Amino acid sequence: MTATLSTTGNDRIRPGGNLSPFDEIALEIEDLYGEARNWCDGEALASEDQHEAVSTLYDALHEAGKKAEALRVEEVKPLDEAKAAIQAKYHPLIGNTKSGKGKVVLGKDALGALLAAWRAEVARQKEAAALKARIEAEEERRKAEEAIRASAGDLEARERAEEQLALAKEADAFANRQEKRATTGNGLRTVYRAELNDLNAAIKHYWSTDRAEFEGLVCDLAARDVRAGKRSIPGFTVIEEKRAI
Repeated sequence: MTATLSTTGNDRIRPGGNLSPFDEIALEIEDLYGEARNWCDGEALASEDQHEAVSTLYDALHEAGKKAEALRVEEVKPLDEAKAAIQAKYHPLIGNTKSGKGKVVLGKDALGALLAAWRAEVARQKEAAALKARIEAEEERRKAEEAIRASAGDLEARERAEEQLALAKEADAFANRQEKRATTGNGLRTVYRAELNDLNAAIKHYWSTDRAEFEGLVCDLAARDVRAGKRSIPGFTVIEEKRAI
């Protein structure tokens, strides 16, 4: 929609003169889109005149879109600049990106390595103590069982066997406490990461378990190659299409 000055020369009193730039382009696009709907009614073009009219409409809609995009970029520019400034301000402190890490992240990484090493050693010692306690408990249980078997018909021996059994139970309870102590409250958490060691096996696995997503990835790679100029891709048929420009 091309705006012109009113006959008085006062741009503010022309039709639409008080509209914002956004409102103006919105009205222009609405008008052009309405005209496009009239043309796109399921009927093919029947003459060169119709082709020229639609080409003109296509170009006008394209140019209106460019103007809308320029307005959008201009309107969002202060926000982008403000966001970039804030990101730059805080990045040296808490940034964690491929381009670099802030002091909090670097410090935590370094301190975390020290803490993890210490806590891992403490956990190892606790595990060793728990294992020792379990072995001793099993030995006490074995002695108690042997004493009970050997005390058949001997009351005094049976009393000693019961004492041994009580010791075995105490040893078992102590071993349980040591095992719990070794596995809780140690300030460590277990994390896992996948490291590729057999690409073919990985492809076969994800082909069978996530086929749709896998196909999407392969199609994205093929689309990238077509954009780069490739016209022959194994497993694909590169289709040539004609589109209006």
